[in-house]
Amino acid sequence: MTHNTLTFTLAAALLAAGSASAQSVDRAVQIAQERAAAAAGIGASPQPAEALAAAQAALDAMGATAWNQGFGERTSAQRAAEDAAREKERAQRDRDREGSYYEQGQSALDAARWDRAVSAFDRVVELKGTKADAALYWKAYAQNKQGQRAEALTTITALTRDYAKSRYLADARALEVEVKANSGQGVDPKAESDEELKLYAINSLQNSDEAIPVLQKLLQGTSSPRVKARALFVLAQSNSAAAREVLIGIAKGGANPDLQLRAVQYLGVHGGKENRAALADVYAASSDVDLKKRILNAFMVAGDKERLLQAAQSEQNGELRAAAVQQLGTMGASDELWSLYQKESTVEVKKSVIRAMFVGGNATRLTDIAKSDTNPELRLLAVRNLGVMGSKRSADTLVEIYGSDKDPEVKKAVVNGLFVGGNADQLVALARKEPDPAMKKEIVARLSNMRSKAATDYLLEILNK
Repeated sequence: MTHNTLTFTLAAALLAAGSASAQSVDRAVQIAQERAAAAAGIGASPQPAEALAAAQAALDAMGATAWNQGFGERTSAQRAAEDAAREKERAQRDRDREGSYYEQGQSALDAARWDRAVSAFDRVVELKGTKADAALYWKAYAQNKQGQRAEALTTITALTRDYAKSRYLADARALEVEVKANSGQGVDPKAESDEELKLYAINSLQNSDEAIPVLQKLLQGTSSPRVKARALFVLAQSNSAAAREVLIGIAKGGANPDLQLRAVQYLGVHGGKENRAALADVYAASSDVDLKKRILNAFMVAGDKERLLQAAQSEQNGELRAAAVQQLGTMGASDELWSLYQKESTVEVKKSVIRAMFVGGNATRLTDIAKSDTNPELRLLAVRNLGVMGSKRSADTLVEIYGSDKDPEVKKAVVNGLFVGGNADQLVALARKEPDPAMKKEIVARLSNMRSKAATDYLLEILNK
């Protein structure tokens, strides 16, 4: 590369560094580092969902900006893969929106904000997703609480007509009986205080075998989500075999899906041998992907690596295989993940394993993959994840890979990994030794977006030549 070309590149890059786009790149890198650090800090905590979300957000923050900047033309296969990924992301956003509106509705029910609950559940129904039937039931429940009996009956009719196989139909029929019984009557001002009294009473029933039939009746009736959730929680805390049987029955589908998911969660938290076996039975019998994901999470909470590994190896649904792999990563199951990676032939599953290794902080195996895997795509992904880790060890590994790997794409990936990790010293050292003008330009472009004395000194050194 000539001195004039370098100067022109550097001058343009320095101007860009003051623009909003360059600042967004810098901010994206900061977000990636912060979230990656957060993921590493909480990966072993009892909140795996937060750990996985933080880890994925770190990768997304990097991938959306720094990772794909200036990497030349994409192939048609890459474009097709990106289109498929965008469609998958769109579908996931729709599911996230549905879940968010549904949670808003549930929160409004808990706060006795019936009008807000109706509004939130209307949004869920409009999306026509997997929670539409549940939203119709809880909308009718909220309308009944407001004294809107005719509207509640209309909503129940819509539920039974449009979702004839809904698991909320039994609850809806019980609610319909209650609504018709209260027709012509106004809202009972004592209802809220009665519910609070029920909550106090439920709390006092823990470890009481005599209370189990009462709690079962509450779970089968038209009580509020708060009351049902509290009744289920008390059952889960009980050491009684009868209480465990009720909990397992609900986990197997003996109640509406909201309670079933809670029951699965509680079986995982109290993860004895019988509970884990019951979860395995539910998993084998179900075709509900969301439920099976919750069970995989419960296995993680219960420390059941064996069943997670079994799902990762034999599950036919790719989404569930990936979920099992992720849970193994959250557990830090390094040996199991490495064994799975070596036996696996599917590239997409191997990618999931690499991401899980990142979540588990397994830099050693990521290094092995980055250095020796025969698939360039997998090597690139391992390099990318090493860059997000941001440790000195991973930076040293990236420099070593840069020197030994002849693949230009891998070298570019190393440059981006060092950039994302904030390793300006290593990038400057690479730039000084790099004989290829195009690659040197890539390194200088990255240095121009770094807020580092080492980067600035090197850039000024170029300008002063």
